[in-house]
Amino acid sequence: MPHGDITHIDIPVADLEKAAAFYRGLFGWEISAPPGFEDYPMWQAPNRISGGGLAPRAEGFTQPRSYVEVDSIDDVLAKAEAAGATVVMAKSPITETSWWAVLRDPDGNDIGLFEGIVGM
Repeated sequence: MPHGDITHIDIPVADLEKAAAFYRGLFGWEISAPPGFEDYPMWQAPNRISGGGLAPRAEGFTQPRSYVEVDSIDDVLAKAEAAGATVVMAKSPITETSWWAVLRDPDGNDIGLFEGIVGM
C-alpha cells in the first residue's frame, strides 16, 4: 500500500475468543491467528481490503487504533515530533521485514505507523 494509506485497525478486547465470536457474527469478519501470533487474531472484512487485529486491552490501549503505512517510520516520527506530536511507542519489529510505532498527535489521538512487508 502507498505511503499514507490506513492499512490496519487494532481493536482492544478483554476476551479474544468472545470478541472473535462477536465480530464474526455481527459483521461476517474472517478471524484467525497467524502462526507466531496466536495471542493476536487478525480480522478481515468481507471486502478483503479492510482488516486488523484483536489485541489485548491494556492501560493506554482502550480504544481502536488505526495504523498508517509509511515509507519510513523514523522519518515520520521525526516530522511528527517537530510538528508537536509525541512518540508513545518507538519503532519496534513485527517480523524481519516489518516494524510498527505509535505517535500521539497534538490533539491526544494515538496513531499507529506501519513500515515494511508482513509475510504471513
